[in-house]
Amino acid sequence: MLLGLVRPTSGSASVLGAPPGNVEARRKIGFLPEHFQFYNWLTPAELLRLHGQLCGMTRSQLSKAVPAMLDLVGLTPHRDKRVGDFSKGMMQRIGLGQALIHEPDLIFLDEPTSGLDPMGRRLVRDIIRAQRERGATVVLNSHLLGEVEVTCDEVAFLKDGEIVATHDVSRLGAEEVRVLVEARNMSAETVQALSPLTTAVNLEGDHLALTASSVERLPEILRALVARGAEVYSFVPEKLSLEDLFVRIMGEDRGL
Repeated sequence: MLLGLVRPTSGSASVLGAPPGNVEARRKIGFLPEHFQFYNWLTPAELLRLHGQLCGMTRSQLSKAVPAMLDLVGLTPHRDKRVGDFSKGMMQRIGLGQALIHEPDLIFLDEPTSGLDPMGRRLVRDIIRAQRERGATVVLNSHLLGEVEVTCDEVAFLKDGEIVATHDVSRLGAEEVRVLVEARNMSAETVQALSPLTTAVNLEGDHLALTASSVERLPEILRALVARGAEVYSFVPEKLSLEDLFVRIMGEDRGL
């Protein structure tokens, strides 16, 4: 919808200060769809040149940008191959290249690490960070929550076409943290004493699982355990992951 490819049934939007689909605005946008098709007979350099021309780049600009982009996405050794002979991972790389060739201000990436091996995924993460540092805004859509967690600044959860929650990724684990404790001499009274500092506590023998309301509570919790005679030999905080947050917000809906 923001690219003008699908018409909304209601509401309005503005993209780079223009209505969705505005030609001038779209020249400042890079887009990598999840399912894309390119002209199989083109080489990667020819494909990048074509997309650069569509975005209004000059021949002089392309003469510098195309080799640089091939190098950036790791396709320089394959510059003379036809795109139709590319593997899925190589196609994903050239797809990313065409989205970035004109240094867009706004970049939409739909599942950009699909089909990539671990090294390819790391490369994409590094490229996305470089675009962010350049000043571009990157909108990343992915079900690979681990990739989102290490790449994005802010996450929005969509359900039935509506944003149900947003979250600052840097705050994961700071607002609430789970801790696994192993200690001797813990009692029900000890657990009761922790209740003002925790939101959930479960004691089974020498194993205590608790949830603190914030990471700042952890030293106080540890001191409280020791003060009440617990012999602590393991105190392990577990950072709340984006997947944990997803399940908490979205629930166990199998239809998602």
